[in-house]
Amino acid sequence: MNIDEILEKQRLYFQSGATLSVDFRIEMLKKLRNVITKYEKEIACALKEDLGKSEYESYMCETGLVLSEISYMIRHVRKYARKHYVYTPLSQFAAVSYKQSVPYGNTLIMSPWNYPLLLTIDPLADAIAAGNTAIVKPSAYSPATSNLIDKMIKECFPSEYIAVVTGGRKENAALLEKKFDFIFFTGSQNVGKEVLRHAAEYLTPAVLELGGKSPCIVDKSAKIKLAAKRIVFGKYLNCGQTCVAPDYILCHESVKDQLIQEICLQIKKQFGEQPLENHDYGKIVNQKHFERLLGLIDQKKVIIGGEADQKVHKIAPTLMDQVTWEDAIMQEEIFGPILPVLTFNKIDEVIDVLADKPKPLAFYIFSEDKAVIQKLSNRCRYGGGCINDVIIHLATSEMGFGGVGESGMGAYHGKIGFDAFSHTKSIVDKKTWMDLPMRYQPYRKGLHEKLLHLFLR
Repeated sequence: MNIDEILEKQRLYFQSGATLSVDFRIEMLKKLRNVITKYEKEIACALKEDLGKSEYESYMCETGLVLSEISYMIRHVRKYARKHYVYTPLSQFAAVSYKQSVPYGNTLIMSPWNYPLLLTIDPLADAIAAGNTAIVKPSAYSPATSNLIDKMIKECFPSEYIAVVTGGRKENAALLEKKFDFIFFTGSQNVGKEVLRHAAEYLTPAVLELGGKSPCIVDKSAKIKLAAKRIVFGKYLNCGQTCVAPDYILCHESVKDQLIQEICLQIKKQFGEQPLENHDYGKIVNQKHFERLLGLIDQKKVIIGGEADQKVHKIAPTLMDQVTWEDAIMQEEIFGPILPVLTFNKIDEVIDVLADKPKPLAFYIFSEDKAVIQKLSNRCRYGGGCINDVIIHLATSEMGFGGVGESGMGAYHGKIGFDAFSHTKSIVDKKTWMDLPMRYQPYRKGLHEKLLHLFLR
């Protein structure tokens, strides 16, 4: 079945009203949860094949989070889908006013390769909860997981409701030429711009989850040992191929040496003396990205790591010192296991420097100084982040996750995800047993004018 046929069938299916019932949505979410649970072992194997992820990491960062989001939606969708009554101005008497969330309709979800299950199924769960149909386009760079997603979706749903389109750039381009009611895209900034250009042709609303160089600020008051432990975990998770990984460290000059020492100790503690031989340490997704990352490593500035295994596309956790803003590694999002360290002397320097940089997806502050934390949080612009930790802000359905400016637009997870895939109608239900006369012509001064002024005040 080609894309035009799938889309036409989905349009007809949505127009039939089949997806609108909340009971139907809950039933579909339960089917999705059941199939994810059924194929949990196969998911772990696919993620191992595509990205070298361990079974533990696969569940912690993908399968477990997916099941959590689906279960959250099952519990809350009935509340989100109901009418929400609001205050009605006296001038509209007699009437009631309410907001009603309704699905956009036929949606497109385009997902990346770095967390191929999580970043496909999470938005799909939100789309189903909101009452939409969906065409899902997983990445060609993670073929084992993409093929398994195709298998699971076909087992769960008819293609006129949810369909998977596999393939590469040709299929991406073909999908973007079509008219959808909503587009959800996760990926690079360059591709995100193309998605938005195509969406503009049809005035299609879109959520873009992009990336960027997410800074990790380490103040002189920070607990350095704990900071190093948490930074190493977040930076080298999934071999650094995480959109919210700390891209670089900006630390106070006075604690740089201590921080570097602790990071080196943590790399050895968490990944062993020979990280390339650690079976729980992931790999770079393909040769293209492997070569790109090697080109960013300046061996003269490497403190630890820098080794690579061409056969299995592995690069050891790498730390670089004496890095400047002009170095190659600071000109693009790293998206790999290389961590550069830069320094500052005053917090105001950090604010001034970052003000001229593209707004990042994530922002991390390690400090025990509340004034410093408040100043950085208020003055710096970014999608979201953590204080004295990294990455974990995205692992909850109670808060939206998304970027701002160059790192994206819109957000999802939980209620925010439901809202992202919904249009909120504002409706006034005007009663017919009374009709106030002052709004009608012919207009008269005097009592009507005073009453109108009173009602509208």
